Amino acid sequence: MLEISELNVYFIDDFNYLKFFFKNNKYSKIFILVDKNTNKYCLHLIEKYINEFKLIKIKDGEENKNIDSCNIIWNNLIKNNADRKSLLINLGGGIITDIGSFCASTYKRGIDFINIPTTLLAQVDASIGGKCGINFKNIKNSIGLFVNPRCVFIIKDFLQTLSKREYNSGFAEMIKHSLLKSKNDFEDLLIKYSNLTIVDIYNSVKIKYEIVKKDYKENGLRKILNFGHTIGHAIETLSINKKNRLLHGEALIIGIICELYISHKVLDTDINLINYIIYKLIKMFGYFDINSYSIKEILEIIKNDKKNFYENINFSLMKDIGNFAYDINVPEKIIKESINYYKNLN
Repeated sequence: MLEISELNVYFIDDFNYLKFFFKNNKYSKIFILVDKNTNKYCLHLIEKYINEFKLIKIKDGEENKNIDSCNIIWNNLIKNNADRKSLLINLGGGIITDIGSFCASTYKRGIDFINIPTTLLAQVDASIGGKCGINFKNIKNSIGLFVNPRCVFIIKDFLQTLSKREYNSGFAEMIKHSLLKSKNDFEDLLIKYSNLTIVDIYNSVKIKYEIVKKDYKENGLRKILNFGHTIGHAIETLSINKKNRLLHGEALIIGIICELYISHKVLDTDINLINYIIYKLIKMFGYFDINSYSIKEILEIIKNDKKNFYENINFSLMKDIGNFAYDINVPEKIIKESINYYKNLN
């Protein structure tokens, strides 16, 4: 078993470890939060290791990561007399771990929660690092907290339940992590795309952890983890109401490509390196049609990004692979250029 003990993150192949955990950690009541997919495909893999629990179900989808879903969770906890010695297990992807963590942290001023991420995206990103929250007024993650789970169990077997799109969405975050680390990490990960091991997942999480432990509350260095997300989150938010909605990782790839372009324009990052990375990303993930996305609407969402201050639009940008800068103010003109650049790639 691999672990990152400081975060209580455990990478396990044997589900029996769950039985060991619950034998050695007593709770008055246990609740498991699921959506329709994790209820159908994932719950049966763990329920036999937990003696008694109450199930809480919410709707899936980014559009349901909101206060209405919180009300469902809180109402279920109250109805079933959950006390401060109760436990909430968040079984699902990033939406479940984000909203479940937020509800557990605010219920009776905080009860224990465990994240069991079932998507690659949640395993390498959403369930790790202490961020939790919900979307509000169509602004992604605008309400939330920093709070760590009691523990996180990373179980590779859940990846068998994913579609190729969901798998790719998580792999996009792993690509981002590799760019933050080194060119060797980036190249190695491209090769391992179709044959990920638990060690590869561990290595990706470790990259994030090394950054988070230096800046837990995101006052400085941790902001580089947002690379690709300023534009990516805006596009993801706009896509919620579109027929061909984008997954988080798909929007992230668009954001990374746009922000690589901005990196060259603002930080004079080597254009040959930029073109090389973009070529690799397009070859692996393909092109996503965003011609119907209004640049004006994208900019309006970006202006509400949590990294902004003093009315400046701030980005985390790449000087070189493994060398990033944060709090870089970028003029609207260059942001527009970057989006048009992506639109013209196809």
